Amino acid sequence: MLRLIIAVWLITSLGGCAAGDDAPCAPGVGSPVAVFTLFMGRAIAGREDLTDGEWQSFLNDTVTANLANGFTVFDADGGWMNPITRKTVEQRTKVLLVALPETPESLAAVDRVRSAYQSRFHQQSVGMTVAPACAAF
Repeated sequence: MLRLIIAVWLITSLGGCAAGDDAPCAPGVGSPVAVFTLFMGRAIAGREDLTDGEWQSFLNDTVTANLANGFTVFDADGGWMNPITRKTVEQRTKVLLVALPETPESLAAVDRVRSAYQSRFHQQSVGMTVAPACAAF
């Protein structure tokens, strides 16, 4: 009987660990959001790097259209290892940060931006991280 009680206790206690922390945000710190960070390299094979004008055009017609409620962009220097040559490639990078409701529509909007950048500027990939947070605007 003691084993049964311990087993039930373990299952009910550890179930919360597996499910993650779904507690709402504390009062005054906002609502749950997903914070998406995109890493968009400016190097383009076979030509000069992405120009400021090209970036501004992409920002105006693609990013703003998909993330109309706001976003933040900053410049960074990035690097990655080319899997074929095994050499580190360093490049100027645009980092786009956006906090959105945790919905399928949010992920779809971010994916449209990623896909458009990758296609339009011939990128092998556009890096992305996603983290849960609380936000108030």
